[in-house]
Amino acid sequence: MSRIAKFPIALPKGVEVTLASGSISVKGPLGTMARPLDPNVGIQKEGDTLVCKALGNSHHATAMSGTLRALVANMVTGVTKGFEKKLALVGVGYRAQAQGDKLNLSVGYSHPVVHQMPKGVKVVTPTQTEVVITGIDKQLVGQIAAEIRDSKPPEPYKGKGVRYADEAVVLKETKKK
Repeated sequence: MSRIAKFPIALPKGVEVTLASGSISVKGPLGTMARPLDPNVGIQKEGDTLVCKALGNSHHATAMSGTLRALVANMVTGVTKGFEKKLALVGVGYRAQAQGDKLNLSVGYSHPVVHQMPKGVKVVTPTQTEVVITGIDKQLVGQIAAEIRDSKPPEPYKGKGVRYADEAVVLKETKKK
């Protein structure tokens, strides 16, 4: 059995879980999330915890029980605390500006790069070289951060570009004659 699926998911106060046929819905102070369930995995609510069990002995069922447990735990964390990713712009003249649900980046191109934020994701720029992306869906926040970083990834010689705040860029030495 999956070792991850053995751990129950604790439900904090203010979180409501609805188990319907084939789907799960988690409602909390920051919003509501829903996800379809795998038919090989069963979820049971026991008091203020959720337990995932594999239905059957197949390898797919055990693998999906751990995967679904992690996804539901991320849903519970998302509706209570939320998720955030921080990006840093490194380079002379590199700037970011949040305007509503759009992020304008000046990262060395002849034109500004504009990223439209999807519903449920907020972007804030505390300074001109910092970008903070927040939301309740861990996958969506990470995907948006990766797309923004992909607009100008850090180059290996000077380290200029968009990087995660905790990312360490290893710089190469220039060519010698």
